[in-house]
Amino acid sequence: MAAGEGRRLRPVTERWPKPILPIDGRPVVAVALRELRAAGCQRVTVVTGYLAEQVESLLGNGSGFGLELRYARQPRPDGSADAVSRALAAGAGPPLLVATADTVFRPGDPGRFAVAFARAEAAGAVAIRRDPPPGPQRAGVEVDGGVVSRIVAAAQTETPFAHASLWGLGPELTSYLDRLAGPPFELAEAYQRAIDDGLRVSAFEVGPTRDLTDPLDLVQENFAYLNQTDE
Repeated sequence: MAAGEGRRLRPVTERWPKPILPIDGRPVVAVALRELRAAGCQRVTVVTGYLAEQVESLLGNGSGFGLELRYARQPRPDGSADAVSRALAAGAGPPLLVATADTVFRPGDPGRFAVAFARAEAAGAVAIRRDPPPGPQRAGVEVDGGVVSRIVAAAQTETPFAHASLWGLGPELTSYLDRLAGPPFELAEAYQRAIDDGLRVSAFEVGPTRDLTDPLDLVQENFAYLNQTDE
């Protein structure tokens, strides 16, 4: 999912879309694609929207990543569930790994998540993390015996787990993408509806993730020496 505007990163994102901005000097969407390739994915659908041409020009046909890329356009910022629906309409077929294009995972974590999702034989899966923890912009995930019981706003839960912006979506979950409240139409609501209907959604913990939230992050995530403190 690479369609977002990145409003909290303004004024930087008035010129460049968030997915092509760097962490450790590398565009975050490029890092995401390399992790998906390492996870065993061969075909990836990139959902673009805001300044779509810049994302598509950077990634091309995917050959530089060892992938077959296709694109789906999201003309309005109508949420993550709408983005996945547009990918499905463009030919993506479940089971799917759904990832945001602006999150950098610990190397290998997307692949471990993909293997765990396949072995679980569940309707869906979500990646959970302790760092960064749940917060104003990060949903909390309540887990019982490795199974998700609720995906909730951080203020409504004391769980240590935040959603890690990585989803496993099986065929049983595709119908839950329809008739959501919104816009925006969000995956969290679709998954919660499925859980409430008795479908099993597994939770798998991954390591710390990195993201760009505001312009200061852009500096700190690319110049490591600025994070050093005197002892």
